[in-house]
Amino acid sequence: MPSRAEIVQFDDSPPPPGAPSAWLPGAPRAGGIEIAEPDPGWPLLYDDLAGRIRQALGWRALQLDHVGSTSVPELPAKPIIDIDLTVADPGQEQDYVPALESAGFQLVIREPWFYGHRVLTADAPRCNLHVFGFDSPESVRHRIFRDWLRGNPDERELYAAAKRQAAAESNAAGEHTMQYNARKEQLLREIYHRAFLATGLLDQDL
Repeated sequence: MPSRAEIVQFDDSPPPPGAPSAWLPGAPRAGGIEIAEPDPGWPLLYDDLAGRIRQALGWRALQLDHVGSTSVPELPAKPIIDIDLTVADPGQEQDYVPALESAGFQLVIREPWFYGHRVLTADAPRCNLHVFGFDSPESVRHRIFRDWLRGNPDERELYAAAKRQAAAESNAAGEHTMQYNARKEQLLREIYHRAFLATGLLDQDL
């Protein structure tokens, strides 16, 4: 399990020198940022996807979590279900990638320097499946952020406004998801800070 210090400290370091692009050759990159109104059907789509993943991986799926904006009721979101999958070792792709490919997923991102992170995507329903190891602080942060927004309507509304503004500005500039995420990063970190304080992960005097 990650330590308290690892959870509250973000890793903003760039890829190591000479590292290949995180995007696999030929991996599709969607253009344009669509922010949809909250859909009560999103949790049902997660249930369907989670069933496919568990059927494909069996006990190799150590943990599955619905994360991201579609996991928060009343929050507008890109209509793509984000899922965190915990496996024993993300670097051992042969243990999970072929099985997920047979279930309709495609490996598109490989970031071994970022907690072993991999991303697989699927359509019908659209999904971003994030793969981490059991010791990754990133998946813990995702759950904290989700639960904090679920329980704090004011924070949820603040984040919703930032998402809409970031999407409008990114679309006007012809940007992709990475630039959209960067536009709302400062507010996201501020919300995380308040969540870390409230949960006791961060001391008030820090």
